[in-house]
Amino acid sequence: MIQPVVVIGAGPFGLSTAAHLRARGIPVRVFGDPMVSWRDHMPAGMFLKSTPVASNFDCPQPGHGLVDYCDAAGIRRLVTDEDIIPVETFIAYGEWFQQKLVPDLERVRVVSVDRRAGGGFELKLDSGELFTARAVVVATGLSGLAHLPAGLASAAPDGPSPAGPVSHSSQHHDLTRFSGRELIVVGAGQSALETAALAAEAGARVRVVSRGRGRVAFGAPPWQQPKLRPESPFGRAWSLWALTYYPHPYRHLPARTRHYLVRRVLGPLGAWWLRDRFEGKVEVEEVDRVVGADATDGNPVLTVRTHTGHTTRLPVDHVIAATGYRVDIAAMDFLGHELRTRLAVSRGTPRLGAGFVSSIPGLYFTGLPAASSYGPVMRFVCGTEFASPRLAKHLAAAHG
Repeated sequence: MIQPVVVIGAGPFGLSTAAHLRARGIPVRVFGDPMVSWRDHMPAGMFLKSTPVASNFDCPQPGHGLVDYCDAAGIRRLVTDEDIIPVETFIAYGEWFQQKLVPDLERVRVVSVDRRAGGGFELKLDSGELFTARAVVVATGLSGLAHLPAGLASAAPDGPSPAGPVSHSSQHHDLTRFSGRELIVVGAGQSALETAALAAEAGARVRVVSRGRGRVAFGAPPWQQPKLRPESPFGRAWSLWALTYYPHPYRHLPARTRHYLVRRVLGPLGAWWLRDRFEGKVEVEEVDRVVGADATDGNPVLTVRTHTGHTTRLPVDHVIAATGYRVDIAAMDFLGHELRTRLAVSRGTPRLGAGFVSSIPGLYFTGLPAASSYGPVMRFVCGTEFASPRLAKHLAAAHG
């Protein structure tokens, strides 16, 4: 019996990879809940920052883009840079893509992945099934990677929690629970600014606390983008164009440079369409740094150092850390101990070679865990255009 290839994860990168593998005739089993991170860990009423052209799942067959879903669903086409995408529409697009191209998706959880003595991998599902696979693709997205800075961790010793004094932005689907309450959102990126705006619209009194001067900013609308620079899904700039369409040499850069670019390129910046919903509705406090946090009687107090060198305490009803995600192989506990200890990593992220293969033959990573090897484009849905066909081609050649 031919051992299958396993794809773990059913978000944009997992579904796109599975579609490419199936198109090559490779037996594949795909595990996960389709679009679960988008459905359960993004706030209701959210809009995507990415444009429609940057929001397609790459697919070897034509007719499976966002505009095709809009046509099939009988809704208004989303095609121009001025069209913004409701998260509910994007989730429905992903589920439609899955039903069309990965209909045999298995909605069970992979409990463990271990190397097999004779080659390949042994997997266990939460259903109790044990089986072997010739290759494994990890496409688990943001799952388990929410980052809580050390300055906030002291107020959440058991981790961030919506019921506790400090939570992470990924833990809130319904922000109406904060109506009438005083809320601090820590961060300056799209997640922080949109979470703050949505909470304010739900009736909360919201303050954004961001590090650095001038960190809360919004991008230029499409009609104000510079015309004499090449176009990319993220805007007009030579750097964005190169990182989007030519990520090949990125993994050969020095590690320090690679990690710096992942953090800084397309860093904290609100979407152009969010400015009017944010300014005048949300208070902003730009500080030198967050010193720490503590909780008295369940209510958090944030301690910050101002730009004048003073230390200020900010009492509040709840703190939301919109502080992003950090890839850490140690957090991927479904990977067996031997796999995690033998993987070559750089600052906790897997070091990937050609075709997105890790240092362990047959074990591949795509999406966010691939960003430190292939660049910031791997943080976004449009990264599937580069990653999925190349991963499938490499896997087919190595394990065909």
